[in-house]
Amino acid sequence: MAEEKKAAAPKAEKKEMITDVFVRGARQGWGIAINSMIPNVLMAFVIIKILKVTGLLDMIGAACGPVMAIFGLPGEAIMVLLGGWLSMGGGVGVAVAVYESGALTGTDLAILAPAIFLMGSQVQYLGRCLGVIGVEGKMIPIVMAVPIIVAVISLWVMRLIVLAA
Repeated sequence: MAEEKKAAAPKAEKKEMITDVFVRGARQGWGIAINSMIPNVLMAFVIIKILKVTGLLDMIGAACGPVMAIFGLPGEAIMVLLGGWLSMGGGVGVAVAVYESGALTGTDLAILAPAIFLMGSQVQYLGRCLGVIGVEGKMIPIVMAVPIIVAVISLWVMRLIVLAA
């Protein structure tokens, strides 16, 4: 009878050491940084430099200036929002590149940062919504519009916070 109890008792699972979990997570994080974030940020830098050299960044800034002025931002800030819409890493890269070009200030970046992350990577997420999650086609405009609306609201809220500071 004692032998039956020993045989029926579940084997104790060996707990994974915390250092092993940490190392595995660090390797995964490194892979994400190397394979996803760095290429997006680098691409953003290159695109902004090309736009600056060709004069297109100034033209885009002049064209979008009146709309972006609502949020207290220069017209060039639209490039940050477009970059963030395509990829969060790209949006951050565009923000840094436009900041380095002198078109944005630290205050502008504070206003833009929440919007980058609230609507970030929508193009990438669209594929996930259609393929992986299985969102119905008629819902796609709503799925795409809500983050943009929330990002625009965040620009307005951040502008109010900056004005109050």
